[in-house]
Amino acid sequence: MKFDPPLQPATLLKRYKRFLADVELETGELMTVHCANPGSMMGLKEEGARVWISDSQNPKRKLRYSWELVELPNNAMACINTARPNHIVHDAIRANAIPELAGYESCRPEVKYGTGSRIDLLLEDEKKPPCYVEIKSVTLSREPGKAEFPDSTTARGTKHMEELARRAVDGDRAVVFFLVSRTKTDHFTPAEDIDPAYGTALRNAIASGVEAICYCCRIDPTEIVLDHPIPIRL
Repeated sequence: MKFDPPLQPATLLKRYKRFLADVELETGELMTVHCANPGSMMGLKEEGARVWISDSQNPKRKLRYSWELVELPNNAMACINTARPNHIVHDAIRANAIPELAGYESCRPEVKYGTGSRIDLLLEDEKKPPCYVEIKSVTLSREPGKAEFPDSTTARGTKHMEELARRAVDGDRAVVFFLVSRTKTDHFTPAEDIDPAYGTALRNAIASGVEAICYCCRIDPTEIVLDHPIPIRL
């Protein structure tokens, strides 16, 4: 996924009220931008960090600019915009870049299922059962090389695991896809100290037949590219 128009560099002043961030452009201009990330953003919101913002080119939007990337202390990069991973995985599936999810005729986003839920992607083919794919954006890393999810308690995420487990028990294919939206990681594990309920729900879902897949990304200010799978350690 290429950023078009190109991102603009800035310095993070603060992130607040969950969806707002103040930044300073290289010109010295101060600006409030949209922060499309409802999580705690642990380790990603240090004041003074170098960040990149996108221009919606919509002057009627309340906040025309959005925060996209942040540079981390070990020269790692992270995408903080949680709206991006679904598009990245969707595009990769359509390009047959994810062997585990290849071979389906159609790929539909945001399909209603379960009890008031929407699946991120529904893969369908007349020759096989439907495949329900729930995508999780992973940005937390508290130890070198280790990617973690979630970064805060997530009742919604726990519900998603329970819904996927029901699909698997009913004979459908169900997948939780962890997209590590930061560089310099080599394995994934659930952050059970942050949300024990989610860790339990993930293990139960896998025991019920849900498949867990994790891929990392290459990230720079010009593009985000799906890279390669990394192991999941439960």
